[in-house]
Amino acid sequence: MSLGRILIFLGVIFGLTLGTHYYLWARLIRDPMWPSPWRQVATLALVLLALSIPASMLAWRILPRHVAIPVSWVGYIWMGSMFVLLVLLWGGELARWSWVKYASFASVNGGRREFLAQLLAGGAGAFGLALSGWGVWSAIRPVEVKRVAVRLEKLPRSLNGLRLVQLTDMHIGLTIGRDFVEDVVRKVNALEPDIVAITGDLIDGSVADLGPAVAHLGTIQAKLGTYFVTGNHEYYSGADPWLAFLEGLGIKALRNERVELTKNGETIHLAGVDDWTAHRFGNGHGSDMARAMEGRDASKPVVLLAHQPVHFDEAREHGVDLQISGHTHGGQIFPFGLLTRLAQPFVSGLHRRGDSQIYVSSGTGYWGPPMRIAAPAEITLIELDRDAVA
Repeated sequence: MSLGRILIFLGVIFGLTLGTHYYLWARLIRDPMWPSPWRQVATLALVLLALSIPASMLAWRILPRHVAIPVSWVGYIWMGSMFVLLVLLWGGELARWSWVKYASFASVNGGRREFLAQLLAGGAGAFGLALSGWGVWSAIRPVEVKRVAVRLEKLPRSLNGLRLVQLTDMHIGLTIGRDFVEDVVRKVNALEPDIVAITGDLIDGSVADLGPAVAHLGTIQAKLGTYFVTGNHEYYSGADPWLAFLEGLGIKALRNERVELTKNGETIHLAGVDDWTAHRFGNGHGSDMARAMEGRDASKPVVLLAHQPVHFDEAREHGVDLQISGHTHGGQIFPFGLLTRLAQPFVSGLHRRGDSQIYVSSGTGYWGPPMRIAAPAEITLIELDRDAVA
């Protein structure tokens, strides 16, 4: 990226951050006319919180890791809380606008307007902080296993009950580390999986910084192997070093290719493609569905690992029986899921179109704010069965 584009990007981020915090200051502090000492303290606190956002983005580049981690926690939590407050305030603004439209605004005296401003600020602030606290707890609590039964008509009955565990969007980085990975691995191994599929966005950082935490994935025990496909974040962090590192752990990357897995004398195909955006990063990266499906026996079931759900239409054209994806985080913080639908055909769950199905996980970790609202994290146990109820 050129210096000019970087400066434009930073300028846009700075402008949005400044504008957002001015709006929060106006609605939460200025308009309610709080007593002067409280107003000054609240203004100073908001300024410090505003500074925590760029600080959290730069911390890992300029600060020692033991300092960068708490700085990142503060900045990212505030980033999520800021979004929650904005949504609540906009909802309150809409309600207030509707009330003013149908009432005589001139008949509302200054004291009443001040009371309404305080009611909006106090209500949004209190509920926003409570909702943010719940969201943080939801994100950092131990991730739970979600069981999903999938019917595959082509699956030989001797393979009924085949267990595939999906991990996706773990985003190992400054706020997700070794303890989280170890807990996930323990839970995965307890499920006694046949296959483990890691469908991208595993990391946010370099091998040098995160390798010791990621290395614990090498202790996953899967009868037919552990497989990986790239997500968009692998390319932000340097995909090639990570692919080599994972290979050293015994994790097989499926890069527009397919493997035949055999159990009980029967075969199932497992395919994987590079991330939808991989072609932008060169060095031989890029999704190639045709290459992954070339020469396969169409009578055998094929499961596709693809980071983004947007691959699904192309997967259907190639006769994929089941696509397994992540990327969306299930929206992570409501109502982000509504925006996600503009870019992806599905946000979470199991869906069918014709003879093809797709399962979209809400993700095992989180990205950015350590916060999940109405989108719980999951380790997904997908049990394949020819006779399962569709």
